[in-house]
Amino acid sequence: MSTHFSTRKTLASFTHFATRSYTSSSPVLDPSLSLLHLLHLSISRHSPSLTKQSHARLHRLGLDQHPVVATKLISAYSLCRNPVDARLVFDSFRYKNVYIWNTMVNGYAKNYLFDESFDLFSQMCLSEDFLPDGFTLSTLSKACGDIGDLRAGEAIHGKCIRIGFLTDIVVSNSLVYVYCKCGKFIDSRKVFDEMPQRNVSSWNSLIAGLVNSREVNVDSCVWEFFRNMRIDGLEPDAFTVSSLLPLCGGDAERWSYGKELHCYIVKNELNVGLGSDVHLGCCLIDMYSRSNKVDVARRVFDCLESRNVFVWTALINGYVQNGASDEAMVLFREMQVRHGVEPNKVSLVSVLPACSSVAGLTAGKQIHGFTMRKELNCETSLCNSLIDMYSKCGSFNLARRVFNDHSFVKDAISWSTMISGYGLHGNGREAICLFEDMLQLGIKPDMITIVGVLSACGRSGLVNEGLTIYNSVVNDYGIKPTLEICACMVNMLGRSGQLKQALEFIKTMPMEPGPSVWGALLSASLLHGNSEMQDLAYNFLIQIEPENPSNFVSISNFYASSQKWDIVAEVRSAMKEKQLRKLPGCSWITLNSETHSFYVADKTHSCSDMIYEMLEELLLVMKGDVDYPDTEYLT
Repeated sequence: MSTHFSTRKTLASFTHFATRSYTSSSPVLDPSLSLLHLLHLSISRHSPSLTKQSHARLHRLGLDQHPVVATKLISAYSLCRNPVDARLVFDSFRYKNVYIWNTMVNGYAKNYLFDESFDLFSQMCLSEDFLPDGFTLSTLSKACGDIGDLRAGEAIHGKCIRIGFLTDIVVSNSLVYVYCKCGKFIDSRKVFDEMPQRNVSSWNSLIAGLVNSREVNVDSCVWEFFRNMRIDGLEPDAFTVSSLLPLCGGDAERWSYGKELHCYIVKNELNVGLGSDVHLGCCLIDMYSRSNKVDVARRVFDCLESRNVFVWTALINGYVQNGASDEAMVLFREMQVRHGVEPNKVSLVSVLPACSSVAGLTAGKQIHGFTMRKELNCETSLCNSLIDMYSKCGSFNLARRVFNDHSFVKDAISWSTMISGYGLHGNGREAICLFEDMLQLGIKPDMITIVGVLSACGRSGLVNEGLTIYNSVVNDYGIKPTLEICACMVNMLGRSGQLKQALEFIKTMPMEPGPSVWGALLSASLLHGNSEMQDLAYNFLIQIEPENPSNFVSISNFYASSQKWDIVAEVRSAMKEKQLRKLPGCSWITLNSETHSFYVADKTHSCSDMIYEMLEELLLVMKGDVDYPDTEYLT
């Protein structure tokens, strides 16, 4: 009690001393008042220089042992990513109270120094003068969830029970969080059900934990919790809605949920406030983009009052996902040139697929150069995207150079991307050698790796090698075959002419064959002219995908080639009844930074007459009907 009174008295005298220098004759700011301003500014702006100035003035004023000022200084250093100096301030303080201990523990946790945070907590528990309070326990619980340490989380839970903090609503919320993050949803639900009181954060912790988990029927459970939250009389906040939006989008029903949440945001003005506008804007843009409504996502983007790099990245990624690579590249340039927003690592990873599809090698090289200037070439995900971009743009040597760079740590995706690149360019032997190198390094292959190496074997006709790899990954690594892996096997056997073996493989599959499997058999039967296999594959494709117009067009062409016009008429009538229409094929080329698109039998291009004249000449040359005496012209 006396200590508390002494602290209040010191603060009062400190504030009086800070303000007494304001007079009409000398309106000079007192140094101690500048210290208060500097401390608040350094915390709000995360400024290392302001923090150091505050520290220097604190010493000059003789306030280095003031508990409130020291607590703020530790917080400022921690927020500036300088836990070393924060610890120096902590160690220099002679009479520590629980708030100073908590501030240092929290500072370590915010800088992801979780071991140091727990070590300090152990020292705190050994001291007879202090007991951890709710802030200490909730901070450490959240740290356990962030690192996925279930045993430490259970130890914190036991500590809460022993010292009687389990009824603290903040502590209970943090325990719900840690169990959800560690995949123990049943335990998190038990903690939640035993809480005597719940607030919005309690429901948010449970809902967010369930969304991030991989439980079966997660959608129905989440929406049930959401309804129960409303029944308890609690209104969802911005965090609740942002947790629910990832479940929306995709099919029509989920998209309708997303629209309702959007209306709720507007009606309750949840997008007003610090950071809410940007965060919810990103979630809405992502939801509409996943629903193939990128035009609506653009309207959300245009209505945002503030746009940071995350908002720009969300819309760029949405354009790329919906195949609008041109718009993605335009937006990427506009973000930098007109608005001065510098892209981050995620922005670059999002825009690189656009270079693979439409922007071309030049734009990809420019992005690569930007990553070098910004020293981002050590980022694994970015290097993986560069490898993929160079491979798809036909510059495989550059892809290999990025892969061979030792400045970044290669993960399974790096190896898989490179293996797929070899397969894309028909280098099956190199893909197998790289796959073996990956195994020798102890990197376990995943489904994407296996699909990549089997596809490479299929394109290069390496059937025996592909069968050996398939048997090895299934028997030695315990990887269960997926539809994608099975489709690769059918494609590999079928392309080599082993159609009967491909059909036998389909019959022995551990799951029902999907469209990719029957499509692979169809392509192989078309390649080798096996009409019986074609008919079989078509029938299964029609049964599995009755709404896919490509299947009807293909089967119509198949029967037309066999001059079975009555069946052709039936297929066309069925398409008309179902109102199915196949989108025409499209190709493009970029010349002088301008992309030219061409559809099947398209004559809308301004130079279409010249293009078709050149095509007719090329066809004659390919057929050998025209002799060019000048062979240099042909080369």
